[in-house]
Amino acid sequence: MLCAPAPQTLRPRRLAPAPPRCSTSDAAPSPAPSSGSVRRLVLQPEGRAKLDPRPDREFYAFPRLVTHVDDGFIATLTGLYRDRLRAGWDVLDLMSSWVSHLPPEVEFRRVVGHGLNAQELARNPRLDYFFVKDLNREQQLELDSESFDAVLFDQVFAEIFRVLKPGGVCIVSFSNRMFYEKAIGAWREGTAYSRVQLVTQYFQSVEGFTQPEVIRKLPSPGGGSSASPMDAVMRLFGMASSDPFYAVIAYRNFKPM
Repeated sequence: MLCAPAPQTLRPRRLAPAPPRCSTSDAAPSPAPSSGSVRRLVLQPEGRAKLDPRPDREFYAFPRLVTHVDDGFIATLTGLYRDRLRAGWDVLDLMSSWVSHLPPEVEFRRVVGHGLNAQELARNPRLDYFFVKDLNREQQLELDSESFDAVLFDQVFAEIFRVLKPGGVCIVSFSNRMFYEKAIGAWREGTAYSRVQLVTQYFQSVEGFTQPEVIRKLPSPGGGSSASPMDAVMRLFGMASSDPFYAVIAYRNFKPM
């Protein structure tokens, strides 16, 4: 998944009225949270604020037929998909675009895409079909429960859990690039570490996901023997010459062996 702001909203569980006060010996044990329910909200409203408050559908009204990360990031992501996804799976690619990072040699049963611009999605050759929806405004996915083996990113983690099959995987990948005015405050003002922790907390906020796994691949400070003079100049000013890669991965209920 290309660099994107962290999740915007999650719906809290409805809380039942408080039971009458009783002694410890009479108290009934609290029911365990049901699988897929939201345990807690991760961000306060100020953490979800954007510099540009316009609806995202307006911001993405015009197609951006460019790549938002470099070749090294794309190669790493494709390699991760090759390692974690299996031929014949049903794959949901949320926040997709006009290019696919799925391994070209792997045949999936179907790939469903989601995004905010129909023209971009129509250019993606790996999508069997797609839908356009602003998940910041409406979180429910019009998809059957337990219908996908893999989800490749989401901003609505409880809905991801619902549509994943038991043992299905969700992979959230990102770099350090963003549309600054549309990134939420917690993402825009955060560090690489805090962004990884934020995504991890979103998985942990939904009952039933496995403990998230974090994968990092950072640019080599030495640059290697093939580094260009421009690479050296960028390192001199403290800037990486390639995109850092981060992925947070979790499974529904269990990780298949």
